[in-house]
Amino acid sequence: MKSNKQAFQDYLQFEKKYSPHTVNAYLNDLGFFEEFNKERFGQDSIEKVNYSQIRSWIVFLVDQGVSNVSVNRKMASLKAFYKFLLKIKQIEVSPMLKHKALKTPKIVQIPFSEKEVSDLMFGVESPIGYEEVRDKLIVDLFYTTGMRRAELIGLMFKNVDLSSGVVKVLGKRSKERIVPLLPIVADQINLYIKERERLDQIVDSEYFFISKKGLKLSESFVYRLINCYFSRVSEKVKKSPHVLRHTFATHLLNNGADLNSVKELLGHSSLASTQVYTHNSLAELKKVYSEAHPRNK
Repeated sequence: MKSNKQAFQDYLQFEKKYSPHTVNAYLNDLGFFEEFNKERFGQDSIEKVNYSQIRSWIVFLVDQGVSNVSVNRKMASLKAFYKFLLKIKQIEVSPMLKHKALKTPKIVQIPFSEKEVSDLMFGVESPIGYEEVRDKLIVDLFYTTGMRRAELIGLMFKNVDLSSGVVKVLGKRSKERIVPLLPIVADQINLYIKERERLDQIVDSEYFFISKKGLKLSESFVYRLINCYFSRVSEKVKKSPHVLRHTFATHLLNNGADLNSVKELLGHSSLASTQVYTHNSLAELKKVYSEAHPRNK
């Protein structure tokens, strides 16, 4: 008979379709709480804990210097576990029922400006050779499709359809979405494919982006690539694929795209996630309003 933890793991993996990384994060949080509960209260099972025990873990984590954001993530793991136990009728009441998340500061993600992106694109000389062509295409695809880093790395060769001018992106929880390609990017893709065909060997042939040795790209490589490129034109502290995704959404909204369309392009399941990007759009709108209204002249 499966343990509740094993059943929970299967539920996250097969029903919720979470990524292996996310599943491991949930299980690690449960493991840490199990260990704490055993040492502090001498209790092996976490199925029948009360909220005061959970509260003790929160206090312990905060005393250890764990940030409120990280504590909230661990509490989300516990909440999901006890919600699952309720679902399979292993408990009658969740000990997390009255839990309230710790307060966290609102972090406003600062996107690259349109000038920074323009300076980068026009400042890069015509790429020569496989790696230069690939790297410029990666930057362009991030900015023109809003893909996540994991989505770009996992992009399958068969899902790039130049005849229709679209790419099929596999997002979180294996949710697929179709994203259109700009003609200028389609031209770059054609150039990249020609360079790719000249490689001596291709090991991970199913993936669209590969290294010069024919292997699937790593997350750290893609992060360093974006950081390196944008260091040429931006002094922002954070220069990452996620900032570029944020930039994609902000620039679309600034130029008149409606929120629902941006939501679909980003692959969000709800508008609440997309509304995060309206902060910068509102700032831009206020700037335009201030500069244009006759009463302000």
